[in-house]
Amino acid sequence: MCTYVWEHLDMGYVQGMCDLVAPLLVIFDDEMLSYSCFCEIMKRMVANFPHGGQMDAHFANMRSLIQILDAEMFELMHQNGDYTHFYFCYRWFLLDFKRELLYDDVFVVWESIWAAKHVASSHFVLFIALALVEYYRDIILENNMDFTDIIKFFNEMAERHDAKAVLKIARDLKIQCEMEPFFSSYQYLPQHGRRDGLAKGIPVPSFATFHPY
Repeated sequence: MCTYVWEHLDMGYVQGMCDLVAPLLVIFDDEMLSYSCFCEIMKRMVANFPHGGQMDAHFANMRSLIQILDAEMFELMHQNGDYTHFYFCYRWFLLDFKRELLYDDVFVVWESIWAAKHVASSHFVLFIALALVEYYRDIILENNMDFTDIIKFFNEMAERHDAKAVLKIARDLKIQCEMEPFFSSYQYLPQHGRRDGLAKGIPVPSFATFHPY
């Protein structure tokens, strides 16, 4: 970290960087390889950090996609304190979901994001974020969550997500987007469709009206 900061004095250290480098050290067990890989990751991730501007684009994309693809969800978000700013996704995008997943799942999700850039979409992080929201769609709607509720809910669900299921939904959304001509001229993102009723058979804290089966 000290080496990176020294070579990038214009940016310096920003909270969250250690979260990105830690999994690399676990995998490589070599500081030189980890540093080299971290530098490559930061070429994509640096814009997510303060003053980079990319975070606002992520939020705008999420807002537009939810509004178009899931009007019921968007209406709930708009009415219950208006959290269509999607600030609850901030940590997801900042760290590529690192704090949301079990450690072993972090590697799978990160590799999926990296591979998707070459074979599917350079915006795959948005498909994963949308998949997380849609996975718990029934819970969010049935409990009429406001901004405080959804922040609390996703904080409590950290490291409890079914990463394989979420990735499958994200891939399905990407495939659906390719089949939907309406989004072919969409300004922000490639197109995709919606999924309903995906949260089945999982333990969920706090919101008792959801009954897993």
